[in-house]
Amino acid sequence: MKTLVVYDSVYGNTRIIAQAIGDAIPGDVQVLRAGQVNVSEWGNVDLLIVGTPTHGGEPTEAVQDLLDKVGPPAREGAQVATFDTRFAWRWIRIFGFPAPKMADTLVEKGWTIAVPPEGFFVKGAKKGPLKAGEAERAAAWARGIVKSVT
Repeated sequence: MKTLVVYDSVYGNTRIIAQAIGDAIPGDVQVLRAGQVNVSEWGNVDLLIVGTPTHGGEPTEAVQDLLDKVGPPAREGAQVATFDTRFAWRWIRIFGFPAPKMADTLVEKGWTIAVPPEGFFVKGAKKGPLKAGEAERAAAWARGIVKSVT
C-alpha cells in the first residue's frame, strides 16, 4: 500500500502527529510538508492522509492551496483520512475544526473517506505542546486506518 501523509505545521505539533501517523503505517509511506508535495503525486497513492493545525476553524493556507488543486484519485479504491491539531477549549468550538471540512472537500472531489476525521489536542497557549499521549493516540488512529482499508 502506498501512503502519502501531507501536513502543515506552524509550531511543530502537527509535524509530530504526522510523523507518528507515518511511522505507524506499514509499506511505502512518505510524510511530506504541504510545501514539499506536488498535487500530481496524490494520484499515485492508495491512502492519502492530510493534516493541519487549526487556524480560526480552517486549515492553513498551504493546506488549503493544495486542497484547491487536488482532483479525484487516479487509483480506483484510493481513500483519504484527515486530521487536525486543536485546543481543547470549549469556546473555540464555535469556529469548528478543519479536519471535517477537509474531508468534505475531498469527498466532493471524488475521494472516499477511510475513517472519520480526527483531532489531536494541544495544551497551553499558541505553541503547545501536545497533550500527553497524543502522538501515541495518532499512531493508534493510523493503525485503525490501515485495518479499515485492507
